[in-house]
Amino acid sequence: MSTQFTRRTALGLGAATAAVLAASPASAAASGPACIRSVYQREKTKAGGTWHSHIAGVDAGGVPVPIVEDDADHVTQGYSVQKLAVATAVMDKVDRGELTLGQKLDLPADIILGGSGIYFLHTVWGDQITIANFLTAMLLVSDNTAVRMCGRVVPAAEINEILAAKGFVHTRVEPVANPNRFYLGTTTPREMHDLLWRLATKTLLSPSSCTFLLSITRWINGYMDGVRRVMSSEERSRVATKYGADFNTLGASRHEAGIMFGPDGLPKLTYAMFAEGLGDLDNYGSTHPAVQAHSVIGRTMLDNLPAGGAATLARTARAERIEPFRPVNGG
Repeated sequence: MSTQFTRRTALGLGAATAAVLAASPASAAASGPACIRSVYQREKTKAGGTWHSHIAGVDAGGVPVPIVEDDADHVTQGYSVQKLAVATAVMDKVDRGELTLGQKLDLPADIILGGSGIYFLHTVWGDQITIANFLTAMLLVSDNTAVRMCGRVVPAAEINEILAAKGFVHTRVEPVANPNRFYLGTTTPREMHDLLWRLATKTLLSPSSCTFLLSITRWINGYMDGVRRVMSSEERSRVATKYGADFNTLGASRHEAGIMFGPDGLPKLTYAMFAEGLGDLDNYGSTHPAVQAHSVIGRTMLDNLPAGGAATLARTARAERIEPFRPVNGG
């Protein structure tokens, strides 16, 4: 027999009793890592395709411990998630004094690529833009022309050398005949977790370079359709994320990888979700089943962030707080 539970009934019973009656079996049965695993499996099944994922939460000792390991060592096409690795290579040369963020390059018409981004929308070209400019465009709005700009300052072979020197085995760009151009190449969920964790703990690059990349990927003008969709502006600013979408002979691919910070500014959880062999090939919006899955998983991860060894983390990772968003009305 079904029982109707109305707002009037809830008010009569009192908040505490109403909360018990309103709680779903799923929420009552699982919390923390178990809840994340359960929701991940449910949403993955609903979306279909083949998933390769790694999700890790910080334990009491300040160490990331796997929550989800789903074929996490599978080598896959990273698509635009790989732009994190490309940006890492550029910033490595900045750290070594071979480049500066203020260094300017021209933006010629023959380098412009379509797809995601902003530069192809200009319709006229010839600007002098800084390295900081095209790195921001590449990570914030996934600009494809910016990838070619990166290749002008760090050729494909050098990108791969830098990534290898940092201990990455499978995260590589794919060189082409022109040494300054490349396809975005491959990675694994585990290696992307490693890159993100080292970025958050300021060990991937110099602290200032890590902060620069995190400030872009955490900003709320970036990608919002997936993991960050069902979040407030404050919550979104605590999530650094990078999305990648394309297709191949297996079907559509929808990827997202990032790191979540707690209100204390310390890193708490990493995620790297690579889904391929999906349907809805030409849907790059928020209604794609895998992107919808990302949004549900994202909300669940944020609601179940581990407390995660604040004292230990504070010694190894400086708290990263970002200025709250404030609208500006010109002037």
